[in-house]
Amino acid sequence: MTDSDGITDSTVPMPIARLPVVAIVGRPNAGKSTLFNRLVRTQKAIVDSAPGVTRDRNIAPAEWHGRRFLLVDTGGFEDRDASPLAESVRAQSDLAAEEADVVVALLDGREGFNPGDRELVQRLRRLRKPVVVAVNKLDTPARDDDCADFFALGIEEILPISAAHGRGIGELLERVFETLPAPEDEPEISSAAIRLALVGRPNVGKSSLLNYIVGFERSIVDSTPGTTRDSIDTPCRVGEQDYILVDTAGIRRRPRVVEHIERASAVRSLKALERAEVALVLIDSGEGMTDQDARIAGYAWERGRALMLVVNKWDLVAREERDRKRFAQTIREHYPTLANAPIVFVSAQTGFGLDRLFPAVEVLVAAHRRRVRTPELNQALIRMVEGLAAPTVRNRAVRFYYATQTGWAPPVVTIFTNFPKDVAPAYQRYLLNELRRTFAWDGTPLQVRFRPHHSRDRPRPMPVPERKKRRRRYDGRH
Repeated sequence: MTDSDGITDSTVPMPIARLPVVAIVGRPNAGKSTLFNRLVRTQKAIVDSAPGVTRDRNIAPAEWHGRRFLLVDTGGFEDRDASPLAESVRAQSDLAAEEADVVVALLDGREGFNPGDRELVQRLRRLRKPVVVAVNKLDTPARDDDCADFFALGIEEILPISAAHGRGIGELLERVFETLPAPEDEPEISSAAIRLALVGRPNVGKSSLLNYIVGFERSIVDSTPGTTRDSIDTPCRVGEQDYILVDTAGIRRRPRVVEHIERASAVRSLKALERAEVALVLIDSGEGMTDQDARIAGYAWERGRALMLVVNKWDLVAREERDRKRFAQTIREHYPTLANAPIVFVSAQTGFGLDRLFPAVEVLVAAHRRRVRTPELNQALIRMVEGLAAPTVRNRAVRFYYATQTGWAPPVVTIFTNFPKDVAPAYQRYLLNELRRTFAWDGTPLQVRFRPHHSRDRPRPMPVPERKKRRRRYDGRH
């Protein structure tokens, strides 16, 4: 597809090979997320007594007796709810079951037999793949008799378990692995995989973008803001480069986050930034850059993440107003702290602009990881000081001895000086901007630190530009 901007789409990225997949399905509040958390040994899925907390598929690696697999937690299957969102959740559960090698059907032993359980089991039978049925919330052996009613489903074996207390989990996993296909050489995600966090306000198109990139509906897409509640990791490969995409719940302004589930999702979104190297901050082209978008970008910047602004829904902008340079200039004028962040214009619905997205990410990551040799840094620092001398401190010249890079991803440059605490803020910004321009550290939160040099054998300081002084004229008098 070619737009009026002259951008032509490239090949759609393909998912990379995966480990054996085990999907957990069941009705709302059956304890799927509790079981998921126990098997992956972390509180990755949000757990709440309210039905329907998990809407997207939550995926994480797990291990049993040395064999690794991917575990999939799904939204609750509710056949009576005809709302579009409930239909999307059912479709997600069906898709997860279709993709899985083994399905764990989890039933609620505390509630007892429900007609919805029969509908769920019938749908699973049509898939013609291994299904292990477990009845949850049976905390003691005395409650195992509560399984009797579920044999009306025509199932030969039903396992009593308690996901909350760990009872019966070993037997459940033994049954799962008895039905898994023979192990093959398990592909590993490359250690060089780039982790991208898709962050932004609710309903800006994060899940739509992820779905287009991986080529299938990995996340629920719904017009209701906040549909995605869990942070989801999805591996994919573009060309020869591996990526891990983290789709997160939309981050709202704090006063509007009132439900504790959404608070947990917002925290999880910020934690997703901790797991990522690059933050792709999605912006709705129809609304333009907002203060909340800038705050989200600030979250990423404060956490040392490389930053890219992704203007989504560009195809919905009127043709006569589709001016990328003007849109970018407006962002930089109103939010100067984001002036060096690269901007890419895309459409998650049509794929427009995605051929530029990943090349731009590679350039950004290269800048984020760039290491500069100390001699190059010092030559650049000499030119900067010669171009503009630092303001004096208590009538004494500020002298710089040498500079060296002490960190990367994000880059950190440490400069040794005689007055580390007294370098004027304006001069600090001057050095930072010149270093960023000289070494193409755009889109990464470059830090410049000043340290004292205590060694007696300190190197010769860099020359300070001479300042013009008035000389007294000799008049012949002694």
